[in-house]
Amino acid sequence: MAEMQNTETTSGLLEALAFTLGSEEYGINILKVQEIRGYDAVTKIANAPEFIKGVVNLRGVIVPIVDMRIKFNLGTPTYDQFTVVIILNIGERVVGMVVDSVSDVITLPPEQIKPAPEMGTALNTDYLIGLGTIDQRMVILVDIDRLMSSAEMGIIEKMAA
Repeated sequence: MAEMQNTETTSGLLEALAFTLGSEEYGINILKVQEIRGYDAVTKIANAPEFIKGVVNLRGVIVPIVDMRIKFNLGTPTYDQFTVVIILNIGERVVGMVVDSVSDVITLPPEQIKPAPEMGTALNTDYLIGLGTIDQRMVILVDIDRLMSSAEMGIIEKMAA
């Protein structure tokens, strides 16, 4: 019986890649992350929304690059040596997400994940899994599948086609 409970606990853990946008720390499911790269020049796409920086050719795959700072209205983005692109596998698509920096991989048991409050974040709460707490850190957990497949991101579908 103890073994069974142990298995359930292990499967209940959320492994998240923690990254920063402005002064906030966010986390996404590590299983969605394909790789982490430095920020490189992108090819601009005419008439794309401002948050879509353009596309890059990643080993023969055309990958749209979304700047999350612009997407969440977090001020004017600056690109420096810490700026990274997280390459995500979302369904059948590969999408790049520009963030200020990546900190680490965190493991959160369910009891350390609290529901997201209705206010105070730049992000629509529909896209939040909740708030993860580790020691003194508070990490905003983003449902990256829902965010990247939302209606306004539908343009990515067209661009990648």
